[in-house]
Amino acid sequence: MRGLPVSTATLIGLLAGTLTTAAWLPQVMRAFRTKSTRDFSWSWFAMFGTGVAIWLIYGLAASAPAVIVTNALTFLLVLGLCLLKLVHDGAGRPRAGRN
Repeated sequence: MRGLPVSTATLIGLLAGTLTTAAWLPQVMRAFRTKSTRDFSWSWFAMFGTGVAIWLIYGLAASAPAVIVTNALTFLLVLGLCLLKLVHDGAGRPRAGRN
């Protein structure tokens, strides 16, 4: 049994999606290492996370593997940053001793 042929467009989409998704890894790692997500606003999380989720839904509806895989991974990274913000920044509340 042979595998399904992968189109050039799918390969380009996977490459682009891999690069844009991987671009988040240094930010997530830095936030994890420094325990600081103060530069991320909750409105940014809401807008960006919603946009990524809609792209994921689109990818599922269009049966576009490159869109599905890369947006699912990006959504997981955004959720990870959200969790870090909740844990480290106390859901946006200032910590004692910080300005």
